[in-house]
Amino acid sequence: MGRYIAKRLLLMIPVILGVSLLVFTMMELSPGDPAQIILGIRATPESLAALRTELGLDQPFWVRYFNYIWNALHGDFGESWRSGLPVLQEIMVRFPSTIKLALGSMALMVLVGVPVGILSAVKQYSLLDNVTLTGALIFSSMPSFWLGTLLILAFALGLNWFPATGGDTIRSYILPWITLAASSLATLVRMTRSSMLEVIRADYIKMARAKGASEQRVILRHALRNALMPIVTIIGMDFGKLLGGTMIIEQVFTLPGLGSLAITSVRQLDVPMVLAEVLFIALLAGFINLFVDILYVYIDPRLKSQYVMLRKVRR
Repeated sequence: MGRYIAKRLLLMIPVILGVSLLVFTMMELSPGDPAQIILGIRATPESLAALRTELGLDQPFWVRYFNYIWNALHGDFGESWRSGLPVLQEIMVRFPSTIKLALGSMALMVLVGVPVGILSAVKQYSLLDNVTLTGALIFSSMPSFWLGTLLILAFALGLNWFPATGGDTIRSYILPWITLAASSLATLVRMTRSSMLEVIRADYIKMARAKGASEQRVILRHALRNALMPIVTIIGMDFGKLLGGTMIIEQVFTLPGLGSLAITSVRQLDVPMVLAEVLFIALLAGFINLFVDILYVYIDPRLKSQYVMLRKVRR
């Protein structure tokens, strides 16, 4: 297992480098002059030239890219061109709001999506199943910014149950959690339902029922455990999706997270901040995928036995 983890960590290196090169190239091709944006339209040509030299914009593309990567490998991600503060400092200030939004949405997605998907599979073709599938189709089709606006109009401005903006209390995160989790929740419900239906029809489930096992034991102990692989995969993939989706939700609900910071940085061509944020999210998503792959071994004992057998063969 240690060798597998080390191999996966090494494979993350070219992925991170590819992401950094792609983002660096996109920022390079973006219209506008960072020096002009920083100093304003009244800046003199001399001051603009001096700032470009200070920021390294007068150097060739590849020189600037390799200098950034070299400094990043030494823990120096530079300073924000917008605020002048170290980019890691700003990221760490905004990160708690983003991770709170992503984790809350993930918890809501799992706590609602998995039980509803199981009930929909057990009660196949019933009224509950039809309502569940219709609701999943509706929520998966809704744009998140539109759903967030509707929730603000209904529950914040109309009923005054929750705050419309800000992130000072847990109540202010409830509407953003629902908005961010809606689309992923619908996907998880459908995946859980289809995975459970496939397992429920298996012969060993019929055998467990024939032996007199209770329906609850058959569903939770035998069926659900064998249906967890695709469910865990969807949860792991959606967590990275939720981290990326916070950009829109934070704008709708005015939350001080990485998403709103990224949009502001892109608009102002703050290259060090944009690069650091993207690399931070990409690295976090890589570790999440690695954790999901490790979790597979504990969910399905057959994978663990195959790994042990392969290790014995190599010896």
